[in-house]
Amino acid sequence: MRSAVVPSGKAASGFRRALCLLRLPYEYLVLYGGLLLFAAIFLPWSLLASALHRVLPSHISVPLGQSVLTRLFRAYLFVLKASGLLKIDLGALDALRAERSLIIAPNHPSLIDAVLVVSRLPRVTCLMKGEIRDNPMLGGGAQLAGYIRNNSALGIVRSAAAAVRAGQQLLIFPEGTRTRQSPVNPFKGGFALIAKIAGVPVQTVFIETDSPFLSKGWPLLRKPKFPLTYRARLGERFEVNGDVKTFVSNLEAYYSHALSGAG
Repeated sequence: MRSAVVPSGKAASGFRRALCLLRLPYEYLVLYGGLLLFAAIFLPWSLLASALHRVLPSHISVPLGQSVLTRLFRAYLFVLKASGLLKIDLGALDALRAERSLIIAPNHPSLIDAVLVVSRLPRVTCLMKGEIRDNPMLGGGAQLAGYIRNNSALGIVRSAAAAVRAGQQLLIFPEGTRTRQSPVNPFKGGFALIAKIAGVPVQTVFIETDSPFLSKGWPLLRKPKFPLTYRARLGERFEVNGDVKTFVSNLEAYYSHALSGAG
């Protein structure tokens, strides 16, 4: 019986170098292919959703738009996970699926945070910047889903409070923009004011990642170090009682403490 052939040290080293050479183009393929896939999925849906928004009543269009976006985001993340270059654990969010009249308030480390959350929660209304609502790739789907345009402060508060009173979940990032300073930026007060006016609780959510990929200032086409890891976990739920500024300050401290000890 012939013994197995064990590669020499030089052969094994060469094999590893070959794998590294193959891995680099594969990583670029996943990065740029993922961006093209996003466009291929969401541009056609945005165009169709824009047409549906004009003809469907809101009691049909909003749940339809929210459900489709959840399914599309989930399918998109499934493909990225299948590449082996992304590790995503969002199962903790599933506990919120049946909840009504709730503000969901995650930290905001990267550009894809809303995609991560919406992929698990099919009844979410979001606040969106005007340039995103006007974007041909995302605007139509956002309109159909009833996402709220971030224009005047008073209009935002009224629209958002009405949406959560009606049973919607509202996704809003207390930092207002992607995190610039670790662990969180100073919190804005709008989310807490909406929660107090609507009389609904704030569910804290911690999004954890091991990469600065798509953080504030990260170029869209710049390749990160793979694999990427994203995880969501639930924090405590709070009622906004008393002074809004005090609540916001205390909640910012709570996030800072929880995220500083993460991992």
